[in-house]
Amino acid sequence: MTAPHYPAGTVRALLPTAHVSDATRAALQQRLDAPADYVPQFLAPETFALLEAVAACLFPQPDRPEQPIPLAPSVDQRLLEGRSDGWRYDALPPDREAYRLGLGGIQEIAQALFGQDFERLDAGQQGQVVGALAGGNPPGTTWQTLNADRFFEEMLAELTTIYYAHPLAQEEIGYVGMADLPAWTKIGLNEKEAREVPMSE
Repeated sequence: MTAPHYPAGTVRALLPTAHVSDATRAALQQRLDAPADYVPQFLAPETFALLEAVAACLFPQPDRPEQPIPLAPSVDQRLLEGRSDGWRYDALPPDREAYRLGLGGIQEIAQALFGQDFERLDAGQQGQVVGALAGGNPPGTTWQTLNADRFFEEMLAELTTIYYAHPLAQEEIGYVGMADLPAWTKIGLNEKEAREVPMSE
C-alpha cells in the first residue's frame, strides 16, 4: 500500500488560482519548466555527470523515468553565482572547492571498492560507495584532508532542499502550503480548507 498523496496535477491546478501569490507562482512554475537538457555552467561536464549520478542514487525517481526532478543543475547554478547559506563548517573548504574535491573523492571511493567510475556501477554498488562516504572513513587520498561525513551531510542537505522545493515533490508528500492566500484558518486536526483536495491512496 502506498502512502496517501495528492492526485497528480494538484499543484498545477492550484498554481493559476488566486490562492498562490505572483512571486510564489513564478518560482514554482520556473521549477516545473526547467529544461531537461541543462548544460553545466560551473562544474566540468564529467563532474556534473557524476553529481547527477550521485543525486539519482540518493533520490531515485522510478516513477519519473522520462523527466526526473532535476537536482544537479541547481547546485551548479549556485556554485556559478557564488551563493551560499551564509555559513560553513570550519572543517570544510568553501563550497566550490568542497564540491570539486568531494565529487572527485567519490570517484576515488568507487575506484577503490569496485575498480570503476561511480556512474558505471549498479544501484547496489553505488549505495555502498555512498554508504562508505556517509560513514566518515572512506578510502581515497581526498578524504585524508577533506572531512567525509561533513561533506556528505552538506551535499545531502542541499539536494534534499532542492528536491522538496520542487512542486512535484511537494505534491507527492501532500503539501500545498504554497496556496496560502488567504491565510490558512482551518488548522485543527482533520480540518481542511476547501482548496485542499482529498488525498488518494
